[in-house]
Amino acid sequence: MNRREFTRAVGLSVLALNAPAILASRRKGARVAITMDDFNWSNAIHQQAKDRNRAILDALKVHSVKAGLFVVGRTLEDEQGKTLLRDWDKAGHLIGNHTYSHQNFNSPSITVRFFREDILRAEELLKSFSGFQRYFRFPMLKEGDTDLKRDGLRAFLTEHNYRVGHVTIDTSDWLVDQRLTARLRENPKADVKPYRDFYLDHLWDRAQYYDSLAQRVTGRMVNHTLLTHYNLLNGLFLSDVMEMFKRKGWEFIDAAEAFQDPVFAAKPNVLPAGESIVWSLAKEKGTIPMSQRYPAEDGAVELERMKKLGL
Repeated sequence: MNRREFTRAVGLSVLALNAPAILASRRKGARVAITMDDFNWSNAIHQQAKDRNRAILDALKVHSVKAGLFVVGRTLEDEQGKTLLRDWDKAGHLIGNHTYSHQNFNSPSITVRFFREDILRAEELLKSFSGFQRYFRFPMLKEGDTDLKRDGLRAFLTEHNYRVGHVTIDTSDWLVDQRLTARLRENPKADVKPYRDFYLDHLWDRAQYYDSLAQRVTGRMVNHTLLTHYNLLNGLFLSDVMEMFKRKGWEFIDAAEAFQDPVFAAKPNVLPAGESIVWSLAKEKGTIPMSQRYPAEDGAVELERMKKLGL
């Protein structure tokens, strides 16, 4: 063995011995995917629908990320909705099912039969898009408040080869968007930067909370899915969101890759079912009390914070 061969052999041995440490160092930061709900393009304010669509897609393109878009079927009854979704399809993003009419499954008036039909009705509108995959996300993340509803829908989804597109990091971006939209209706020239800053702080707070909870529950780092909505807030600030997470050491991955994490196959035995999959697993394992209020349940805490800041 000559000197070069010896040096190479030693180097490979050292690399093999230290492989776990090297992999661990690469995994220091959490991995997260962008998932976006509703596709409610018709509520455009401040940005036209096509401008919002382009802004969100451009932000994802700049950061080389394929998101998961969970589409409410009724948004595709209009030709403009189909045209806007084709832009997502051409860009290679994952398109998932978010029901046709976006009803709360936990509502007493919503039956399992109605909900199954609502999912299939949305599928009829979505299946012509090449990016459509059989991932389903429950509206409001409500997966059933009785064992009959919960288990009935789980059986239906399995029968139709759907996987649940769970959220790990739940957020109240919808609330921040409501406040921002109301302010711009009052004053189209209002300063939007305070809303941006609040939004970034809120997301980082939620990300740290759920990442810590995930590690306590699973004993490892999971692939995260960040809940966002197709709204003005993300039309304006999605790129800022992604830049912020990157500065904090987090890595963005495609939604399809994130959903391969085993945590997304879990079916926690809790009622009511749903919310963040991390939260549900923590309830099932007793990491948090079953009676503890879900932190993203109604956004009341964030609303008080916003009011105190004049937002």
